[in-house]
Amino acid sequence: MSDAVTPFTKAAELALAARREIISMTSTAKASHVASALSVVDILSVLYTGAANISPANMGAADRDIVILSKGHSASALYSVLALQGFFPMDWLAQYCNNDAPLGGHVTSKGVPGVELSTGSLGHGLPYGLGIAMSRKKSGAKGRVFVVMSDGECDEGTTWESAMIANHHELDNLVVIVDRNKIQSLTFTEDTLRLEPFADKWIAFGWQTQTISGHGYSLLAESLSTQTGPKCIIADTTKGKGVDFMENSVLWHYKPPTAEDVAKAFEQLSESY
Repeated sequence: MSDAVTPFTKAAELALAARREIISMTSTAKASHVASALSVVDILSVLYTGAANISPANMGAADRDIVILSKGHSASALYSVLALQGFFPMDWLAQYCNNDAPLGGHVTSKGVPGVELSTGSLGHGLPYGLGIAMSRKKSGAKGRVFVVMSDGECDEGTTWESAMIANHHELDNLVVIVDRNKIQSLTFTEDTLRLEPFADKWIAFGWQTQTISGHGYSLLAESLSTQTGPKCIIADTTKGKGVDFMENSVLWHYKPPTAEDVAKAFEQLSESY
């Protein structure tokens, strides 16, 4: 654990600090996916301030919870949260996407404390998490597995194969949280491949399913606190949340913030939070 920071205990405070780091590091690196990171960071902040039993101190524990960020293009969100919570030094963030630096542009597990799985090929996070949950269920090991997914990756067949298997094996230790920001890659999800009625699909596959705000900290924490079988939380989010000129815009799936954009974004965050 890094000695440079004191971990946050309140999700809202962690999310605000992480938003500033996301905007800064993507600007410095001239990297993509800032809006994708801003939509998911509230979810991660709730998980890493107590909703999930995971911390730098218990990473070696067999019964700790597992968090997998399947939407690996939102790496800056996960890295920011992990650094702010003391999993690795804060100065690693300034090296984001640099050659030979530990933090790659998509979620990288090699040599990065707190990262369970290298992700980015969408649709792979849930099958991996499913395997861990099945193994724990069979062995009697405690601890839950949380898989944070994009809505766009629900186009993938492996998502629904995993959903069937989880229901068949009654995995009450597996939680999916879908970052439902409604935009993927080049356009809106419903124009790419229609997902709606989205909640009904998960229900039909036998999952305990809730649709809630993905930016409501107490709502997320409450929803994550209980489950009776495989659970899916459809977290209704805004892509680019917190910075009005990035919100609900396909452009910011790829465009890195300029220095001027950073200044404007920081001003908004200071006024709004």
